Amino acid sequence: MKEVIGVCLGASTVSFVKASVNSDSNVRIGDVLSLAHNGNPKKVFLDNLKTFNNNLLPVIVTGRKFRNMVNLDSISEPEATEFALEYINQEHRDYGAIASLGGETFIVYNLDENGKIASLVTKNQCASGTGEFFLQQISRMNLGLDEVLDLSKDAQPHKVSGRCSVFCKSDCTHALNKGTPKSEVVSGLALMMAEKVEELLKKTRRGNVLVVGGVTSNSKVMNFLKNKIHDITIPDEAPYFEALGAALYGLKNGSKPLTTFDNIFIYNKSSFVFHEPLSKFADKVTFKETVRGAAKEDDVCILGLDVGSTTTKAVIIRESDEQILASVYLYTHGDPISASRKCYSELLKQIPVNIKIIGLGTTGSGRQIAGLHALTDGVINEIVAHATAAVYFDSEVDTIFRNRWARRKIYLYRK
Repeated sequence: MKEVIGVCLGASTVSFVKASVNSDSNVRIGDVLSLAHNGNPKKVFLDNLKTFNNNLLPVIVTGRKFRNMVNLDSISEPEATEFALEYINQEHRDYGAIASLGGETFIVYNLDENGKIASLVTKNQCASGTGEFFLQQISRMNLGLDEVLDLSKDAQPHKVSGRCSVFCKSDCTHALNKGTPKSEVVSGLALMMAEKVEELLKKTRRGNVLVVGGVTSNSKVMNFLKNKIHDITIPDEAPYFEALGAALYGLKNGSKPLTTFDNIFIYNKSSFVFHEPLSKFADKVTFKETVRGAAKEDDVCILGLDVGSTTTKAVIIRESDEQILASVYLYTHGDPISASRKCYSELLKQIPVNIKIIGLGTTGSGRQIAGLHALTDGVINEIVAHATAAVYFDSEVDTIFRNRWARRKIYLYRK
Protein backbone atom coordinates (compact mmCIF):
# COMPACT_ATOMS: atom_id res chain seq x y z
CA MET A 1 0.00 0.00 0.00
CA LYS A 2 1.24 3.45 -0.92
CA GLU A 3 0.57 6.40 1.41
CA VAL A 4 1.20 10.14 1.02
CA ILE A 5 0.22 13.35 2.75
CA GLY A 6 -1.12 16.41 0.94
CA VAL A 7 -0.79 19.83 2.53
CA CYS A 8 -2.33 23.16 1.54
CA LEU A 9 -0.53 26.19 2.97
CA GLY A 10 -3.24 28.79 2.66
CA ALA A 11 -3.48 32.46 3.53
CA SER A 12 -5.21 31.74 6.83
CA THR A 13 -5.23 27.96 7.31
CA VAL A 14 -3.02 24.90 6.97
CA SER A 15 -4.77 21.69 5.85
CA PHE A 16 -3.47 18.12 5.92
CA VAL A 17 -4.90 15.08 4.12
CA LYS A 18 -3.58 11.51 4.37
CA ALA A 19 -4.36 9.31 1.34
CA SER A 20 -3.44 5.78 0.33
CA VAL A 21 -3.85 3.41 -2.62
CA ASN A 22 -3.78 -0.40 -2.50
CA SER A 23 -2.74 -2.97 -5.08
CA ASP A 24 -6.20 -2.83 -6.66
CA SER A 25 -5.76 0.91 -7.32
CA ASN A 26 -8.48 1.78 -4.80
CA VAL A 27 -7.84 5.19 -3.27
CA ARG A 28 -8.70 5.72 0.38
CA ILE A 29 -8.80 9.09 2.13
CA GLY A 30 -7.68 8.78 5.74
CA ASP A 31 -7.10 11.41 8.41
CA VAL A 32 -7.86 15.07 7.70
CA LEU A 33 -6.79 18.13 9.68
CA SER A 34 -7.41 21.84 9.03
CA LEU A 35 -6.12 24.57 11.35
CA ALA A 36 -6.00 28.36 11.38
CA HIS A 37 -2.38 29.50 11.48
CA ASN A 38 -3.11 33.04 12.74
CA GLY A 39 -0.26 34.57 10.76
CA ASN A 40 2.32 31.95 11.77
CA PRO A 41 2.08 29.26 9.05
CA LYS A 42 5.61 27.94 9.60
CA LYS A 43 5.03 26.98 13.23
CA VAL A 44 1.54 25.56 12.69
CA PHE A 45 2.71 23.60 9.65
CA LEU A 46 5.82 22.09 11.26
CA ASP A 47 4.28 21.38 14.67
CA ASN A 48 1.33 19.54 13.18
CA LEU A 49 3.32 17.82 10.44
CA LYS A 50 5.37 16.06 13.12
CA THR A 51 2.27 14.58 14.76
CA PHE A 52 0.20 14.07 11.61
CA ASN A 53 3.10 12.41 9.79
CA ASN A 54 4.87 10.42 12.50
CA ASN A 55 5.64 7.69 9.94
CA LEU A 56 7.61 10.10 7.72
CA LEU A 57 5.35 9.60 4.70
CA PRO A 58 6.06 11.55 1.50
CA VAL A 59 4.56 15.06 1.52
CA ILE A 60 3.17 17.08 -1.39
CA VAL A 61 2.50 20.78 -0.76
CA THR A 62 0.22 23.23 -2.52
CA GLY A 63 -0.84 26.80 -1.81
CA ARG A 64 0.33 30.24 -2.85
CA LYS A 65 3.70 31.87 -2.21
CA PHE A 66 4.44 29.98 0.98
CA ARG A 67 4.73 26.63 -0.79
CA ASN A 68 7.88 27.94 -2.46
CA MET A 69 9.48 28.36 0.98
CA VAL A 70 9.59 24.64 1.83
CA ASN A 71 12.00 21.89 0.75
CA LEU A 72 9.21 19.56 -0.34
CA ASP A 73 7.62 18.53 -3.61
CA SER A 74 4.85 20.97 -4.50
CA ILE A 75 2.22 21.70 -7.13
CA SER A 76 0.14 24.78 -7.90
CA GLU A 77 -3.36 25.28 -6.54
CA PRO A 78 -5.00 24.93 -9.98
CA GLU A 79 -3.25 21.55 -10.44
CA ALA A 80 -4.36 20.40 -7.01
CA THR A 81 -7.91 21.57 -7.76
CA GLU A 82 -8.06 19.51 -10.96
CA PHE A 83 -6.85 16.34 -9.19
CA ALA A 84 -9.41 16.77 -6.41
CA LEU A 85 -12.22 17.41 -8.90
CA GLU A 86 -11.40 14.25 -10.86
CA TYR A 87 -11.51 12.22 -7.64
CA ILE A 88 -14.83 13.50 -6.26
CA ASN A 89 -16.65 13.68 -9.60
CA GLN A 90 -17.23 9.96 -9.98
CA GLU A 91 -20.62 10.62 -11.54
CA HIS A 92 -19.04 12.80 -14.26
CA ARG A 93 -21.30 15.79 -13.65
CA ASP A 94 -20.85 18.68 -16.03
CA TYR A 95 -19.36 21.37 -13.80
CA GLY A 96 -18.99 24.73 -15.51
CA ALA A 97 -16.89 26.27 -12.76
CA ILE A 98 -15.27 25.80 -9.39
CA ALA A 99 -15.57 28.66 -6.89
CA SER A 100 -12.66 28.55 -4.44
CA LEU A 101 -13.59 30.75 -1.47
CA GLY A 102 -10.57 31.22 0.78
CA GLY A 103 -9.43 33.50 3.54
CA GLU A 104 -7.54 35.89 1.26
CA THR A 105 -9.05 35.60 -2.20
CA PHE A 106 -12.15 34.37 -4.01
CA ILE A 107 -11.29 32.63 -7.28
CA VAL A 108 -13.59 31.13 -9.89
CA TYR A 109 -12.01 28.54 -12.18
CA ASN A 110 -13.82 28.22 -15.52
CA LEU A 111 -13.83 24.57 -16.68
CA ASP A 112 -13.90 23.23 -20.20
CA GLU A 113 -15.98 20.24 -21.34
CA ASN A 114 -13.24 17.86 -20.10
CA GLY A 115 -13.27 19.22 -16.57
CA LYS A 116 -9.97 21.05 -16.96
CA ILE A 117 -9.35 24.64 -15.94
CA ALA A 118 -9.62 26.90 -18.96
CA SER A 119 -9.37 30.30 -17.26
CA LEU A 120 -9.92 31.98 -13.93
CA VAL A 121 -11.70 35.05 -12.61
CA THR A 122 -10.75 36.80 -9.39
CA LYS A 123 -10.99 40.13 -7.64
CA ASN A 124 -8.27 40.33 -5.02
CA GLN A 125 -7.62 44.07 -5.16
CA CYS A 126 -9.49 44.47 -1.89
CA ALA A 127 -9.92 42.28 1.17
CA SER A 128 -13.62 43.09 1.47
CA GLY A 129 -15.76 39.99 1.14
CA THR A 130 -13.07 37.40 1.85
CA GLY A 131 -13.16 34.79 4.59
CA GLU A 132 -10.50 36.44 6.72
CA PHE A 133 -12.20 39.83 6.46
CA PHE A 134 -15.43 38.32 7.78
CA LEU A 135 -13.59 36.79 10.76
CA GLN A 136 -11.89 40.11 11.48
CA GLN A 137 -15.19 41.97 11.55
CA ILE A 138 -16.97 39.54 13.86
CA SER A 139 -13.95 39.49 16.19
CA ARG A 140 -14.33 43.27 16.51
CA MET A 141 -17.83 42.53 17.82
CA ASN A 142 -16.37 39.98 20.27
CA LEU A 143 -18.13 37.13 18.45
CA GLY A 144 -16.93 33.72 17.29
CA LEU A 145 -18.01 32.01 14.06
CA ASP A 146 -20.26 29.42 15.72
CA GLU A 147 -21.88 32.14 17.82
CA VAL A 148 -22.44 34.32 14.75
CA LEU A 149 -24.11 31.56 12.75
CA ASP A 150 -26.60 30.95 15.54
CA LEU A 151 -27.12 34.65 16.27
CA SER A 152 -27.80 35.68 12.67
CA LYS A 153 -29.84 32.63 11.65
CA ASP A 154 -33.12 34.49 11.14
CA ALA A 155 -31.84 38.07 11.12
CA GLN A 156 -32.57 40.48 8.30
CA PRO A 157 -29.29 41.58 6.65
CA HIS A 158 -28.20 45.17 7.15
CA LYS A 159 -26.86 46.51 3.84
CA VAL A 160 -23.08 47.02 3.84
CA SER A 161 -20.78 48.07 1.01
CA GLY A 162 -18.74 45.35 -0.66
CA ARG A 163 -16.65 47.47 -3.02
CA CYS A 164 -14.00 48.39 -0.44
CA SER A 165 -12.96 46.92 2.90
CA VAL A 166 -12.63 50.42 4.40
CA PHE A 167 -16.18 51.34 3.37
CA CYS A 168 -17.51 47.99 4.55
CA LYS A 169 -15.82 48.31 7.95
CA SER A 170 -17.16 51.86 8.26
CA ASP A 171 -20.68 50.69 7.37
CA CYS A 172 -20.51 48.04 10.09
CA THR A 173 -19.13 50.51 12.64
CA HIS A 174 -21.71 53.21 11.95
CA ALA A 175 -24.54 50.67 12.04
CA LEU A 176 -23.43 49.34 15.42
CA ASN A 177 -22.99 52.88 16.74
CA LYS A 178 -26.59 53.63 15.78
CA GLY A 179 -27.84 50.58 17.65
CA THR A 180 -28.31 48.16 14.75
CA PRO A 181 -28.29 44.63 16.24
CA LYS A 182 -25.10 42.66 15.71
CA SER A 183 -27.16 39.85 14.20
CA GLU A 184 -28.28 42.12 11.35
CA VAL A 185 -24.78 43.48 10.74
CA VAL A 186 -23.17 40.03 10.47
CA SER A 187 -26.07 38.86 8.32
CA GLY A 188 -25.35 41.81 6.03
CA LEU A 189 -21.70 40.81 5.87
CA ALA A 190 -22.68 37.29 4.85
CA LEU A 191 -25.03 38.59 2.14
CA MET A 192 -22.30 40.88 0.79
CA MET A 193 -19.92 37.90 0.51
CA ALA A 194 -22.51 35.84 -1.36
CA GLU A 195 -23.03 38.76 -3.76
CA LYS A 196 -19.27 38.85 -4.39
CA VAL A 197 -19.34 35.20 -5.44
CA GLU A 198 -22.44 35.73 -7.57
CA GLU A 199 -20.69 38.57 -9.39
CA LEU A 200 -17.69 36.37 -10.20
CA LEU A 201 -19.88 33.51 -11.38
CA LYS A 202 -21.59 35.74 -13.94
CA LYS A 203 -18.47 35.32 -16.06
CA THR A 204 -18.62 31.52 -16.23
CA ARG A 205 -20.17 29.21 -18.79
CA ARG A 206 -23.50 27.61 -17.98
CA GLY A 207 -23.48 24.50 -15.83
CA ASN A 208 -23.19 23.30 -12.26
CA VAL A 209 -20.85 25.11 -9.90
CA LEU A 210 -18.66 23.34 -7.36
CA VAL A 211 -17.96 25.50 -4.29
CA VAL A 212 -14.89 24.76 -2.15
CA GLY A 213 -12.71 26.51 0.40
CA GLY A 214 -12.93 27.44 4.06
CA VAL A 215 -15.83 29.86 3.56
CA THR A 216 -18.08 26.87 2.79
CA SER A 217 -18.09 26.29 6.57
CA ASN A 218 -20.00 29.57 6.91
CA SER A 219 -23.56 28.29 6.50
CA LYS A 220 -24.99 31.83 6.49
CA VAL A 221 -22.99 32.79 3.39
CA MET A 222 -23.75 29.46 1.71
CA ASN A 223 -27.51 29.83 2.31
CA PHE A 224 -27.51 33.27 0.72
CA LEU A 225 -25.50 31.89 -2.20
CA LYS A 226 -27.89 28.96 -2.70
CA ASN A 227 -30.80 31.40 -2.89
CA LYS A 228 -29.03 33.27 -5.65
CA ILE A 229 -27.53 30.36 -7.62
CA HIS A 230 -29.43 27.07 -7.52
CA ASP A 231 -26.99 24.80 -9.39
CA ILE A 232 -24.24 24.68 -6.78
CA THR A 233 -22.65 21.71 -5.03
CA ILE A 234 -20.64 21.85 -1.81
CA PRO A 235 -18.71 18.58 -1.40
CA ASP A 236 -17.78 17.16 1.99
CA GLU A 237 -14.14 17.70 1.01
CA ALA A 238 -14.66 21.44 0.42
CA PRO A 239 -12.67 22.76 3.45
CA TYR A 240 -9.53 20.80 2.48
CA PHE A 241 -10.08 20.48 -1.28
CA GLU A 242 -6.62 21.61 -2.44
CA ALA A 243 -4.82 19.50 0.18
CA LEU A 244 -6.78 16.50 -1.09
CA GLY A 245 -5.65 17.28 -4.62
CA ALA A 246 -2.02 17.47 -3.52
CA ALA A 247 -2.29 14.04 -1.87
CA LEU A 248 -3.89 12.52 -4.98
CA TYR A 249 -1.12 13.98 -7.12
CA GLY A 250 1.42 12.27 -4.86
CA LEU A 251 -0.32 8.91 -5.18
CA LYS A 252 -0.32 9.15 -8.97
CA ASN A 253 3.10 10.68 -9.63
CA GLY A 254 5.14 9.66 -6.61
CA SER A 255 7.16 11.83 -4.27
CA LYS A 256 10.47 11.76 -2.51
CA PRO A 257 10.24 10.19 0.96
CA LEU A 258 10.52 12.39 4.02
CA THR A 259 13.59 11.40 6.04
CA THR A 260 13.68 14.16 8.65
CA PHE A 261 11.78 17.19 9.88
CA ASP A 262 14.96 19.25 9.82
CA ASN A 263 15.64 21.66 6.97
CA ILE A 264 11.97 21.73 5.96
CA PHE A 265 12.13 25.46 5.23
CA ILE A 266 14.18 27.42 2.74
CA TYR A 267 15.73 30.32 4.61
CA ASN A 268 17.19 33.59 3.31
CA LYS A 269 14.50 33.69 0.64
CA SER A 270 11.64 36.15 0.69
CA SER A 271 9.23 37.79 -1.69
CA PHE A 272 9.36 41.00 0.37
CA VAL A 273 11.57 44.02 -0.23
CA PHE A 274 13.43 44.99 2.94
CA HIS A 275 14.39 48.50 3.98
CA GLU A 276 16.68 49.77 6.69
CA PRO A 277 15.16 49.68 10.20
CA LEU A 278 13.36 52.82 11.34
CA SER A 279 15.57 52.87 14.44
CA LYS A 280 18.38 54.21 12.24
CA PHE A 281 16.35 57.36 11.62
CA ALA A 282 15.33 58.13 15.21
CA ASP A 283 17.33 61.37 15.11
CA LYS A 284 14.89 62.73 12.52
CA VAL A 285 11.89 62.29 14.82
CA THR A 286 10.87 64.27 17.90
CA PHE A 287 9.05 62.11 20.44
CA LYS A 288 6.52 63.93 22.61
CA GLU A 289 5.13 62.30 25.75
CA THR A 290 2.40 63.50 28.08
CA VAL A 291 3.09 64.21 31.72
CA ARG A 292 1.43 62.00 34.32
CA GLY A 293 0.28 63.33 37.66
CA ALA A 294 -1.49 62.21 40.83
CA ALA A 295 -5.04 63.33 41.57
CA LYS A 296 -5.60 65.61 44.54
CA GLU A 297 -8.78 66.35 46.45
CA ASP A 298 -11.14 68.72 44.59
CA ASP A 299 -9.01 68.84 41.42
CA VAL A 300 -10.88 70.47 38.54
CA CYS A 301 -10.62 68.12 35.54
CA ILE A 302 -11.67 67.43 31.93
CA LEU A 303 -12.54 63.95 30.64
CA GLY A 304 -11.69 62.99 27.06
CA LEU A 305 -13.27 59.95 25.38
CA ASP A 306 -12.30 58.45 22.01
CA VAL A 307 -14.81 55.80 20.90
CA GLY A 308 -13.24 54.08 17.91
CA SER A 309 -14.45 51.27 15.68
CA THR A 310 -12.08 48.80 17.34
CA THR A 311 -10.90 50.40 20.59
CA THR A 312 -12.14 52.99 23.07
CA LYS A 313 -9.79 55.26 25.02
CA ALA A 314 -10.34 57.77 27.80
CA VAL A 315 -8.25 60.18 29.87
CA ILE A 316 -8.81 62.54 32.79
CA ILE A 317 -6.74 65.75 32.60
CA ARG A 318 -6.28 68.26 35.43
CA GLU A 319 -7.24 71.74 34.22
CA SER A 320 -4.58 73.69 36.17
CA ASP A 321 -1.45 71.94 34.80
CA GLU A 322 -2.90 69.68 32.01
CA GLN A 323 -1.37 66.55 33.51
CA ILE A 324 -3.05 63.19 32.86
CA LEU A 325 -4.39 61.73 36.10
CA ALA A 326 -5.95 58.54 34.74
CA SER A 327 -6.26 56.72 31.42
CA VAL A 328 -7.78 53.57 29.98
CA TYR A 329 -7.57 51.69 26.67
CA LEU A 330 -9.96 48.83 25.84
CA TYR A 331 -11.85 47.17 22.98
CA THR A 332 -15.16 48.58 21.74
CA HIS A 333 -16.57 45.18 20.67
CA GLY A 334 -19.23 46.87 18.55
CA ASP A 335 -20.94 48.38 21.61
CA PRO A 336 -19.85 52.03 22.10
CA ILE A 337 -22.09 52.71 25.10
CA SER A 338 -20.92 49.66 27.00
CA ALA A 339 -17.29 50.49 26.14
CA SER A 340 -17.77 54.08 27.35
CA ARG A 341 -19.25 52.92 30.64
CA LYS A 342 -16.38 50.49 31.16
CA CYS A 343 -13.94 53.37 30.59
CA TYR A 344 -15.70 55.48 33.23
CA SER A 345 -15.55 52.58 35.66
CA GLU A 346 -11.82 51.99 35.07
CA LEU A 347 -11.04 55.70 35.39
CA LEU A 348 -12.90 55.82 38.69
CA LYS A 349 -10.72 53.01 40.04
CA GLN A 350 -7.59 55.09 39.27
CA ILE A 351 -8.81 58.21 41.10
CA PRO A 352 -8.69 57.65 44.90
CA VAL A 353 -10.01 61.11 45.84
CA ASN A 354 -12.97 63.31 45.00
CA ILE A 355 -12.46 65.44 41.89
CA LYS A 356 -14.69 67.77 39.90
CA ILE A 357 -15.16 67.05 36.19
CA ILE A 358 -16.33 70.25 34.48
CA GLY A 359 -16.38 68.97 30.88
CA LEU A 360 -16.44 65.83 28.78
CA GLY A 361 -15.34 65.68 25.13
CA THR A 362 -15.99 62.76 22.78
CA THR A 363 -14.41 61.89 19.45
CA GLY A 364 -14.04 58.84 17.22
CA SER A 365 -16.54 56.97 15.08
CA GLY A 366 -18.84 56.48 18.07
CA ARG A 367 -18.61 60.07 19.28
CA GLN A 368 -22.24 60.98 18.56
CA ILE A 369 -23.89 58.18 20.48
CA ALA A 370 -21.28 58.40 23.27
CA GLY A 371 -21.87 62.15 23.52
CA LEU A 372 -25.62 61.65 23.64
CA HIS A 373 -25.21 59.06 26.38
CA ALA A 374 -22.95 61.40 28.37
CA LEU A 375 -25.28 64.39 27.82
CA THR A 376 -22.41 66.53 26.54
CA ASP A 377 -22.17 69.07 23.75
CA GLY A 378 -18.43 68.44 23.44
CA VAL A 379 -18.61 66.19 20.38
CA ILE A 380 -15.77 66.77 17.88
CA ASN A 381 -14.51 64.82 14.90
CA GLU A 382 -11.16 63.05 14.86
CA ILE A 383 -9.51 65.54 12.51
CA VAL A 384 -10.12 68.38 14.94
CA ALA A 385 -8.99 66.18 17.84
CA HIS A 386 -5.77 65.22 16.03
CA ALA A 387 -5.00 68.80 15.08
CA THR A 388 -5.67 70.13 18.57
CA ALA A 389 -3.39 67.56 20.20
CA ALA A 390 -0.64 68.03 17.60
CA VAL A 391 -0.60 71.83 17.92
CA TYR A 392 -0.54 71.46 21.72
CA PHE A 393 2.81 69.68 21.44
CA ASP A 394 4.24 71.67 18.54
CA SER A 395 2.70 74.88 17.21
CA GLU A 396 4.62 74.57 13.91
CA VAL A 397 3.54 71.05 12.99
CA ASP A 398 2.03 70.77 9.51
CA THR A 399 1.55 67.02 8.94
CA ILE A 400 0.17 64.25 11.14
CA PHE A 401 0.91 60.55 10.62
CA ARG A 402 -1.49 58.58 12.74
CA ASN A 403 -0.02 55.52 14.47
CA ARG A 404 -2.73 53.26 15.88
CA TRP A 405 -0.26 51.34 18.05
CA ALA A 406 1.47 54.33 19.70
CA ARG A 407 -0.55 54.78 22.85
CA ARG A 408 -0.48 58.21 24.49
CA LYS A 409 2.22 59.40 22.07
CA ILE A 410 2.04 61.66 19.05
CA TYR A 411 4.79 61.33 16.45
CA LEU A 412 5.43 64.67 14.76
CA TYR A 413 7.26 64.95 11.44
CA ARG A 414 8.42 68.21 9.91
CA LYS A 415 9.01 68.86 6.24
